[in-house]
Amino acid sequence: MRMLQILSTVFTVALLMKGCDAQLSDCGKAPLDTRIVGGQDAPVGAWPWQVSLHRSNGHFCGGSLINNEWVLTAAHCFVSTSTSGLTVYLGRQTQSGTNTNEVSRTVSQIIKHQNYSSSSNDNDVTLLHLSSPVTFTDYIRPVCLAAADSTFFNRTASWVTGWGDIKTGVSMPSPETLQEVQVPIIGNRQCKCLYGIQTITNNMICAGLIEGGKDSCQGDSGGPMVSKQGSVWIQSGVVSFGEGCALPRFPGVYARVSRYQTWITQQINQPNNQPGFIKFISSGTDGDLSVSCSGLSAITSTAAAAITTTTTTASVVCGSAKLNTRVGGNSSLASTGVWPWIASLQLNGSHICGGTMVAEWFVMSSSSCFSRSTNASDWTVILGRLYQNGINPNEVSVKVVNITISNSTGDSIAVLQLASAPKLSDFIQPICVDLGDSTFSADTPCWVAGWGSGAGGTNQNLQEFQTAIMNCGNSSSNNSICTSSLNLQEGDQGGPLMCKQGLSWIHAAVLTIQISTTNSSTNTSSINSTAVSRSVHAQDIQSFTKTSSYASFLRSVVDSFPQKTSNITNTTSSSTANATASSSSVQALSSGGSQLSSFCFTTVLFLALLAFQILH
Repeated sequence: MRMLQILSTVFTVALLMKGCDAQLSDCGKAPLDTRIVGGQDAPVGAWPWQVSLHRSNGHFCGGSLINNEWVLTAAHCFVSTSTSGLTVYLGRQTQSGTNTNEVSRTVSQIIKHQNYSSSSNDNDVTLLHLSSPVTFTDYIRPVCLAAADSTFFNRTASWVTGWGDIKTGVSMPSPETLQEVQVPIIGNRQCKCLYGIQTITNNMICAGLIEGGKDSCQGDSGGPMVSKQGSVWIQSGVVSFGEGCALPRFPGVYARVSRYQTWITQQINQPNNQPGFIKFISSGTDGDLSVSCSGLSAITSTAAAAITTTTTTASVVCGSAKLNTRVGGNSSLASTGVWPWIASLQLNGSHICGGTMVAEWFVMSSSSCFSRSTNASDWTVILGRLYQNGINPNEVSVKVVNITISNSTGDSIAVLQLASAPKLSDFIQPICVDLGDSTFSADTPCWVAGWGSGAGGTNQNLQEFQTAIMNCGNSSSNNSICTSSLNLQEGDQGGPLMCKQGLSWIHAAVLTIQISTTNSSTNTSSINSTAVSRSVHAQDIQSFTKTSSYASFLRSVVDSFPQKTSNITNTTSSSTANATASSSSVQALSSGGSQLSSFCFTTVLFLALLAFQILH
């Protein structure tokens, strides 16, 4: 018996280790998204995780698809756990009429939270296991779930969706189109003051307008409340209860999803099909900390400072490379930490292209790097790497959850959203991005770096090469930036053209390459940049599309860019400020950089200790 217990524990550990990030590449994306009481009709496909739960008398609750077999909903929707007559509709837009994009499933199992209390509404979550998996489409996709320790500060923008009443006791008119409404988060301290200290628990999260007018209502129960981080939607809450609907000073109350990561993971005992959990991080300070009312414990200044310090990322700066002293030179082997934003984009374990860290959660590259696969789960980003072959003690490997490609004609770029923000250090930092606020005059010295094919010796050391900005000539467009000749190789593609302004390094262009067939004096199998003739010395000029040409696209994908180091600060104080910023961002993230890894490690450690106790 003891041996069976041990084997069972070890098997569980293995399952959890494999399954912690299984859905990251699929969750939280709404390909057709371009937004209940006080709401509006939702565009078709805008919320592809929304489900409608039906019994014989029709729709009674909502829910959210969290992988291809499981739905998250509210416990109070189910008096019993009988699956008889229960149907789940996915891809549905209206409750009457034809829904060409929908599918339906019966339910094989209902798992209510064991500590759900109908009297207090605490732990109001339930999982439904579908009778068979669904196939993901533009209209049917899973939502990402807020990971443990996510922070949703007061006023965080959120969306709630459902087919509930449009006001207390008033049903939605035919054809009963899915509704959406935007509501701000209301901090738990303020929510306690509104509802009563004992009514709101840490397992709940509130949202709505203090003045009323926008809210979820009867029939919306079990549905999702979501917030967007970068280009990914993350579910923060499950519609639970409220005082009436949209009444002043009574916001909606939701089950706080981040409190149930462990429970959800334990119930879905499928090693390669766990939901995608992502840590939502609010920036700035939490206004709820200043709220007080009779009976509510005061927040000490020390505790408030700790909360603010661990969640704010505003102090992160860009373009700072403390180990970079480059002032000139030619092609050479780069040394560690010189280009701390350079990324290696790996497809199924092999280096394909270069990339550049432009914000804590985002890496930019060339869209042409993804001709083989645009599936985010196939890709890994490695930061802090120097050698493609050899030991890299400062590197961090991060999974990709989303790949967004610009719609530009001709050259285009891709932005990769990371599953977690890496720990910043002297070896991992974001570069500043030219969003139209930088000017590069002729003869400005600049650098490129990458892992070109066959370059860098046995260890494939990162290569660096100095160039200079040149006049593109009369035939160039305003979107072009030209340099002296660069012999780029396959593997350099997607890397940055980097120019220093003041104390900050600026990303001026993404490196793009193509097979050269026009220069008979060179090996036609070599790979060169997309050079366009701009002068009589065409072979000495190469043209790229300015990063600033994609400014609108970049702003739409990246939630916020770090600030430049102040040019009026001397080098010594600037280094100190950067170190402080790095320290702040280390505190802002879970230890080790990956929220998923942190959770999995904790779970595995717990089970390992359990196995030890069984043995002894």
